[in-house]
Amino acid sequence: MTALWKSDVAVPAGAPFEPGRRHDVVIVGAGLTGLATALELVRSGMDVAIVERGGIGELASGSNTGKISLLQGTTLSSLRRHHPASLVRAYVDANRDGFEWITRAADELGVSTTTRTAYTHAQGAEGVAAVTDEYRAAREAGLDVRLAGADELAAGPVRMTSAVALDEQRAIDPMSLLTALATAFVAAGGRLHLGTAVRRVRVVPRPRIDTEAGPLFAEKIVLATGAPITDRGLYFAKVSGMRSACVSFDLEGEVPEGMYLSADSPTRSVRTVTAADGAGGPERSPQLVVGGAGHPVGRTDSELAKLEELVAWARDTFPVGAETHRWSAQDYTSHNLVPFIGAMPRSLGRVRFATGYAKWGLTNAPAAALRIASELRGERMRERPTWMTVIGTRLTVPADLARGAAENAKIGAVAARGWASAARRSTPVAQPAEGEGTVAQHHARPVGVSTIDGQTRAVSAICPHLGGVLEWNDLECTWDCPLHASRFTPDGERIEGPASTGLRRLR
Repeated sequence: MTALWKSDVAVPAGAPFEPGRRHDVVIVGAGLTGLATALELVRSGMDVAIVERGGIGELASGSNTGKISLLQGTTLSSLRRHHPASLVRAYVDANRDGFEWITRAADELGVSTTTRTAYTHAQGAEGVAAVTDEYRAAREAGLDVRLAGADELAAGPVRMTSAVALDEQRAIDPMSLLTALATAFVAAGGRLHLGTAVRRVRVVPRPRIDTEAGPLFAEKIVLATGAPITDRGLYFAKVSGMRSACVSFDLEGEVPEGMYLSADSPTRSVRTVTAADGAGGPERSPQLVVGGAGHPVGRTDSELAKLEELVAWARDTFPVGAETHRWSAQDYTSHNLVPFIGAMPRSLGRVRFATGYAKWGLTNAPAAALRIASELRGERMRERPTWMTVIGTRLTVPADLARGAAENAKIGAVAARGWASAARRSTPVAQPAEGEGTVAQHHARPVGVSTIDGQTRAVSAICPHLGGVLEWNDLECTWDCPLHASRFTPDGERIEGPASTGLRRLR
């Protein structure tokens, strides 16, 4: 499970970790939000350190489709359905600033991109109304979109019944950008600590993070971790974790020039990777990347089956050859559909965070970085773009409350179902086959048993965050929490999500 972009990545050398060192700002997470914020701040003269559990772009930032676009499926029409036009325009303005930041950074750092037309399209008649709604919402919000004509709809290998199009968008290799940002950050004097897990964030008596290698102190802390790794503000209950998958193939026929995302279900994402905007250098043959298989974390019978369905669809639809890579990623969607960015509640203004990009991190992440950096530099409100104020003071509407209530009702039902299911099977259980895992109960406590690389392991199957019973992910061979989307390795090591610790190892 390695993303196409991660096949050949040169990682800049990090700095030695010095326990107890003090910085102006400590950023947790070396994805796009963390790196963009760090580069902004270090170039402003601040002493900045990044601490990351894994490597650069370890999770969503390095495992997306590489589309930099202001046309984002049906995002704008979904927002406009329940929110005023001013909020939708602010969302577009934020993403426009994010788009401009990321493309400027790519140009400055020598990361190639290609200019593409983005399409939100209907695969059949049932998606036509959604396309029309998105066109109207996008026009109202100030985007220069257009409806594709008959010739354009019929021109390429992607089946489109109708489509809204936005020209002059970009395609990129996201890992090339992330490594370039990290290199620029280190060159500007920033300190990069990879492979260092953060266990806890403290606000008083002075801000600090506790890591497995010791503490770091700071004036301010930024949590650029997807889901915040602290329960202050209860944001784990205000966002939903979603996983989706991608597969890349050698392309043996016509190269689709655009970037495509369907408005109807099942959602399908399509783009090509050429020598001009992809990994591997000029000798790389064109690749086709298809995405989909979306589902709430831990709430599907088989992640592998959903991916194989996506593979079958790609082979039935496009002239593809050998499969080259498959990967998946996780993102979070806020119940009111707008990202949360700013000061963490009950942190005395000492902790900033961002979450809820709804799979559009390549523009939302740099927008979040711009706002966080502006606040930490002490810029006055009148010096900031209007969108920062509008998004930061948005009102919760009844539809937001309804979505939140519905999601939390589902969580309650999933929690009860998980405990009941575990109680029906007692240990000892038959050794799982290679790549499989099962949950059983031992002395009334759920236990997860899996076999990977010929080794059978047993861990506590209770999520340390809020006690959800974990589900086995047969695609990535991980233990996933269906409540709030924390994930763990077969050995119990924490991967991501609001959980701050791993699972107890039993065998």
